[in-house]
Amino acid sequence: MALSMEEERILTEIASQLGQEDPRLADRLSNFGRLRRRRRIRAAVAIVVAVLVIASLLAAALVTVPV
Repeated sequence: MALSMEEERILTEIASQLGQEDPRLADRLSNFGRLRRRRRIRAAVAIVVAVLVIASLLAAALVTVPV
């Protein structure tokens, strides 16, 4: 659902006012989507690393088991 030109103008005005009143908060809000993406990527990498560690431990255990 697209915003009307009036709604876009109002949002731009609000963002501009926020940037003037609290630049630190405005910066945090502008980076919010990127931060969530980074967290998601870190979580995925952590899961992949955990799976690889478990797989290598299992492989090492199977190799050292006497037949």
